[in-house]
Amino acid sequence: MAQVHIAELDYQPIGVYFLSAIVVFALTLLVYGFNTLAAARGLANMFSNAAMIGVPLVSLAFGEQGLVTLFTLISVHALVLLTAATMVFELAASREQGADAGKPRSLARSVLQAARNSIIHPVPLPILAGLLWSLTGWALPTALDTGLRMLGSAMGPVALLLVGAMLAHTKVGAYWRPALRITLVKSFAHPLVFLACAWLLDLHGPAMGVMLICSALPVGANALLFTQRYRVAQDEVVASIAMSTLTGLVTLPILLALLAAAVLQ
Repeated sequence: MAQVHIAELDYQPIGVYFLSAIVVFALTLLVYGFNTLAAARGLANMFSNAAMIGVPLVSLAFGEQGLVTLFTLISVHALVLLTAATMVFELAASREQGADAGKPRSLARSVLQAARNSIIHPVPLPILAGLLWSLTGWALPTALDTGLRMLGSAMGPVALLLVGAMLAHTKVGAYWRPALRITLVKSFAHPLVFLACAWLLDLHGPAMGVMLICSALPVGANALLFTQRYRVAQDEVVASIAMSTLTGLVTLPILLALLAAAVLQ
């Protein structure tokens, strides 16, 4: 985030993507109610594996120009979606704790606590810190930049290793029904919602094709981090990551073939 130049980003394609993601998340909360379980399912329904799967896929299908669009999304993907999801998780957790205690907390107190916990949080905090640094226009000291780049390069493999370790201790078959629901929403409903938003706003072109691919990507590993932090739906989200990734082996090539036939070109 420290390398992002906010003023140079093209927000129109990613704005449509975020709109579709928020619609999917909100509809999930409407279906399951306002609680941490619904928040976990909503995050899995709309949070894509845009980096580890999206980057090589978009590079292959759209080339360098497609990667520019994708990296624009990635630069603010976690900042927007995970910060918003954190707020929802904290509000839902506060509501559930109040109900368990027998006395509901005041709305103002819940909002203030959720806002504080949304910032002092292991996911949004470094994103916000990097963004604030980028606004200064200063370069990171070489020693610090080198160390952070080394840690950053390890993030992808370590995240995949943690997901694999979780899968080894999860009976995926026992959670196939909730995992299938998440997979259907992530692989089919989310792209359809994105197409509806793009159609309503009369937007098309290669950049929208990149965002369509992103909306159809498998569930991202960050969804698992949230379920572990809030101790809810861990097994079904792990199962949905595995199932949506396997489903993507079929759905993504079909979607790319449709794009090659100029569906959005």
